[in-house]
Amino acid sequence: MNGLFTRVFGKRPNARQRHAKKRINLALQGGGAHGAFTWGVLDHLLEDGRLTIDGISGASAGAVNAVILADGLARGGADAARQRLAEFWRAASFDGALPASQRAVMDRLMSFIPGVGAPMQAWVDAWSRFLSPYDLNPLNINPLKDLIERFVDFDAIRKCDDLRLFVSATNVHTGQLRVFSRREIAADAVMASAALPHVFRAVEIEGVPYWDGGYTANPPIFPLLNGKHSPDVLVVQINPLMRRTTPTSSKDILHRINEITFNSSLASEMRVIEFISQLLDRGELTSPSGEYRPIHMHRIVLGEHKPLAAGSRLNNDFDFFETLHRAGKRAARRFLDAHYKDIGLRGTIEHDGKPEADAA
Repeated sequence: MNGLFTRVFGKRPNARQRHAKKRINLALQGGGAHGAFTWGVLDHLLEDGRLTIDGISGASAGAVNAVILADGLARGGADAARQRLAEFWRAASFDGALPASQRAVMDRLMSFIPGVGAPMQAWVDAWSRFLSPYDLNPLNINPLKDLIERFVDFDAIRKCDDLRLFVSATNVHTGQLRVFSRREIAADAVMASAALPHVFRAVEIEGVPYWDGGYTANPPIFPLLNGKHSPDVLVVQINPLMRRTTPTSSKDILHRINEITFNSSLASEMRVIEFISQLLDRGELTSPSGEYRPIHMHRIVLGEHKPLAAGSRLNNDFDFFETLHRAGKRAARRFLDAHYKDIGLRGTIEHDGKPEADAA
């Protein structure tokens, strides 16, 4: 592991990088295997050393990244977090050292939306059209819980009062958002956040069934906006904002519908935040108690100008993970080079009318 750690991480931050720190919150989208891009972003932010992470939120595979990051920070700080993330993504790859049952569930989590021609396509088609997870898994065997518990010490996270952590899930009965906070989060909450309905059975917590959190908050932002903490939120966005071509095949139409669906909650939260900020700027909304304040939104987007094919979410080869990891590190470096000075002062989304950092 030390060789991998050195090869992936490179040199440690110097004294200048460790000197003055700014605080920031991280909001991590889900996106199957594309979550390796988020690994790269997190890796560079931790390596750079100029930011202190105030809070983390995540949905679906983003929730997995979030709890692994939190586990490392709780256990031993930035270096431990970098190592834990590297260990997880190496284990999650096709030739990683996972038991067969955990390998199967990891493949399903990383698949997210299977593509035509993929090895799992016929199997998923059967699930979605004729059978459900309840038909094929009557005993509700879900190795994802064992996998998460293997990598995450939830007791250590719950004791880490310096860090805020939130993961989202969707109440199956009401369709409403449920946000689990740090003291509530256990393996079941992460399983619920990643429970794609055609792949996993709903996860019951206190008698309530939950599905994937990406439907209602991908990722949750409002829980991070506590007036006592940093007003800066960096969204690591995996699902493409734009596609420059109109999908025509059934596969591409399905992919684009899912991309729009899993971005809709984020778009809604961003509009509300922008609206409140405009009211505050114009003096039309006052908040003597500090309930409302300007929020500084930032964003790093995977492949904004050159989106990856949606079917590549199926690719769990470690070389592909490393490619995304390097892209994430580049995107984070460019973001910090361009906007570190803005953190704590103003938001940078659509700064000067131009999209922010991307992976290209």
